[in-house]
Amino acid sequence: MKTVYNRTNFFKHTYCIFQEVANDGVPNDLKKPHYTSKSGSVYYYTNDGVYRKSNHWGRAANCRWKLIQLPDSIAGRTKIGFAKWTSFYRDNDVEKLYCIVVDNNEVYYKHKEELKDSSRIFRTAPETTSVIRKIKALLKRSAFYEDSGIDEQIHNLIFNENT
Repeated sequence: MKTVYNRTNFFKHTYCIFQEVANDGVPNDLKKPHYTSKSGSVYYYTNDGVYRKSNHWGRAANCRWKLIQLPDSIAGRTKIGFAKWTSFYRDNDVEKLYCIVVDNNEVYYKHKEELKDSSRIFRTAPETTSVIRKIKALLKRSAFYEDSGIDEQIHNLIFNENT
C-alpha cells in the first residue's frame, strides 16, 4: 500500500523531485513559514503540497530531494522549490527502489514509483550511487579520450544487476 504523504510525514525517509519556483513564487498568504529546520531550510505547507526554501538540495537529513531548476536559475543560491504531496515516495537503503538513466551524457536516478516501466533494473540506494559514480567516471574519461567501447561499458553497468 502506498503511503499518503502530508505535512506530518513528508520529511521521514522520502524521495521527491521539487520544481523550482521564482523567489516571489510562494503565495502571499504563506509569507510566514510553517516550519524552519535546524539547517535553516524554511517550509510552507498548502493543501496540495509543500514549498521549501533552502540552500541545500540532494541529501536532506534522511531524505533524497532533488530540485529541477528554472532555466535562468543562478547556481549556488538559495532556491525555492514546490512539490505536491503525491510526489513523495518512500526511501530506504534496503529496498530496490532506484533505476539509472543516462540521457545526453547526463546520468541520474529515478524512483520506481515515478516510472510506469517496470522492466528496468532496480537497485538499492547505495548500489545506485556506486554505479552512478562508475558511469560518471567513464563519461569523464570519454570526454578526454576517444573510447569506442564507452557506450557498451555504460550499458553493462546499467543492465548488469551484479555491478
